[in-house]
Amino acid sequence: MLTSHGARLELLLLKKRLSVKLLLPDDVIELILERLPVMSLLRFKSVSKKWKSTVEDRRFQERQLLCRKQSRGPDFLFMSLQIVYNMWFRSLCWSICHGSCDSLVCLYDTRVGVVVANPATRWYQTFPLARIQHYMSRHGVSVSPSPKLGFGKDKLNGTYKPVFLYNSFGFGLDNVTTCEVFDVSTNAWRYVHPASLYRINAYNNPKIYLSFDLHNQTFQVICKAPIAHVCDPSSVSMCILDNSLFVSENNWSTLEIWSLDCSRGNTKTWKKMCSVGLIKRVSFFRECALLPIAILDKTKLLLEGHECTHQLVMHVLHTINDEILYRSKKPIDSFCYIQSLFSALSN
Repeated sequence: MLTSHGARLELLLLKKRLSVKLLLPDDVIELILERLPVMSLLRFKSVSKKWKSTVEDRRFQERQLLCRKQSRGPDFLFMSLQIVYNMWFRSLCWSICHGSCDSLVCLYDTRVGVVVANPATRWYQTFPLARIQHYMSRHGVSVSPSPKLGFGKDKLNGTYKPVFLYNSFGFGLDNVTTCEVFDVSTNAWRYVHPASLYRINAYNNPKIYLSFDLHNQTFQVICKAPIAHVCDPSSVSMCILDNSLFVSENNWSTLEIWSLDCSRGNTKTWKKMCSVGLIKRVSFFRECALLPIAILDKTKLLLEGHECTHQLVMHVLHTINDEILYRSKKPIDSFCYIQSLFSALSN
């Protein structure tokens, strides 16, 4: 039981808290909340209905993500088979879409399913099997290269869309390039008609790079590829760095990286970003398709020894300086990641 003095002190503190609350307008409170870590924001949803509504508001989530980018920069997400930090999925997904979209990551397996997850909030959603996944699971078909999944955002209506692209010849279907897009409104996959006019073939020369408009759902040839002829398709990688498209080629002695310059409107050109000599590098570089995953401070390039060394390497641009940041005994995927509150259901 509180004493008279204790009761007066508690009342005084309560009045003080209320007075502070009255002195802070809602917009000021939002500015403060935008600068807090994701886990703190999730806990603060229980403070009041107003705070819960604020944290779940799409515009607030966008401002929080922007603030996080400007104040802290990226974190690095390491993923191994079923586990993302301490998140376990019922389905075993062996593949991952490289990179993240609004900090959402997409995992998949050709015979199991598609999972979109936010590691910061531990939220995830499992999508129904695509038609090609149904076919491969039912018939036990396995082909190489396997169907590839992309994951992106329709910026006009704000919806997230997984996209499967594959050559149906290997599945006993029509010998054409086939595209499937997941429609959130119907919770089902559907074919895109017409699909790309170019067949999916890793050994095509010269190389053709296509873009897919998630809103209009149409394909377009970007421009002439910077790599004319490729002997080993596994030596070429595509990635998104600083919101730009990059292509890299690892020819054992040199890693060459190009960026797509879109500053001239409809006229797009490839610009060589850098050339990294590999002969004098340590042995973990050799015979591996290195995948660039981040540019830091405009002077450092983060490389992953994808499907080979399971290492994360920091390279200082225009020098011969390298540093191993992380080494794993198990196969891993890693990429840049900004903590956010987004989910695929955000609107």
